[in-house]
Amino acid sequence: MKGKVETTLTQNIFRVLLALFMTYAGFSHLTFNRIEFQAQVPDWLPLSKDLVVILSGIVEMALGLALLFWKKQRATIGWALAIFFVLVFPGNVAQYLDGKDAFGALDSDRARLIRLFFQPVLIAWALWSSGAWRAWRNSKKK
Repeated sequence: MKGKVETTLTQNIFRVLLALFMTYAGFSHLTFNRIEFQAQVPDWLPLSKDLVVILSGIVEMALGLALLFWKKQRATIGWALAIFFVLVFPGNVAQYLDGKDAFGALDSDRARLIRLFFQPVLIAWALWSSGAWRAWRNSKKK
């Protein structure tokens, strides 16, 4: 996983799109969607919902910017982003189970359930577009 990994033009386009999305989402955690994101913080988490939203927003912006600009560690950043998506998934599940509305579009159990199926897509997107999968496969061949 160490070192620069070669990626295709398509992977790079999707990597840049994901990086911009993450940076934007992180910024929105800190500003105009701050209250909305609190709906995703599980009630069982023993931290302030606002603190969790702020910290996760900072992590999202850092990962997005790193994915965009840090070429030498791109595969490692892809893994870190995939792990981040795994770590926030319980919040998405809690939002579904608790029936909490957010963002206007997540206003029904159906919408919240459908959203759960996009988390594996985000994980795969992070690993593929960063070259993390290829780096991992190549490390197994050695």
